[in-house]
Amino acid sequence: MKSTAYKKVERMTPAMRTIHWINAISMIVAVATGLYIAAPYYQTLIAEPAVDKYVMAWNRWGHFIVAIIFDVTSIVVAYLYFFSRFEKPYKKVLPTGKNIKEFFAVLINLLTLNRSKSFDSSHSDSFNTVYFTIFHLLLAWMLFTGLQLYVHGLESGLSSIGSWWPAMLHLVTDWTIPVSAWMVGSGPVPSIMDVRISHHITMWLIVVWVVFHIYYQVWRTIFWQEGDIAIAFGGSKFVKEDKEA
Repeated sequence: MKSTAYKKVERMTPAMRTIHWINAISMIVAVATGLYIAAPYYQTLIAEPAVDKYVMAWNRWGHFIVAIIFDVTSIVVAYLYFFSRFEKPYKKVLPTGKNIKEFFAVLINLLTLNRSKSFDSSHSDSFNTVYFTIFHLLLAWMLFTGLQLYVHGLESGLSSIGSWWPAMLHLVTDWTIPVSAWMVGSGPVPSIMDVRISHHITMWLIVVWVVFHIYYQVWRTIFWQEGDIAIAFGGSKFVKEDKEA
């Protein structure tokens, strides 16, 4: 006779959880301030009219600060993606037969409401890894287009730390202008407006990504009954094991 037991499985290290929540908070700030920069939708609660002119400045400052935080965490995530001693996510996105089979097995599991579950859910599966890879690619595009919008404001080619800074940003991000023009399908002459539109559209794609991410974690917790939603908080989940009684 078989009985069901649970095994505790470590899924996220403290460093990974810290990065996860830093990114989550930074994203909320980035969206709130970014929407204000695009179209101011609130006013300062301070009564003095003289302070009103600084609202946009503070929003731009906050947006820039969280963008820097995203830059730093993105570098860390990129390093861990390939060289983490805990797990190496890049191995799960390689188009091997095993990964492709697991990807579609997880997808079918989702579409059939857990009626078919032919994969090991104790580890990070290919479906979830590919989904997170898409997020970080979207985030990288946001960072490059955001830096292009930032350096576009330095029209004089100077900054408080010298001319090398705008020159470097132009070198690294000017390619986003023609790519953005291609993405948004604008006219024959690419412009900075194409980058603005692309940056804005990508923000909404990331918002959609986050909505599905939260939904899917709750879905897994309910259907798999392995405590998946606790991974982001405690770093571990519980996997079912059948034992002989």
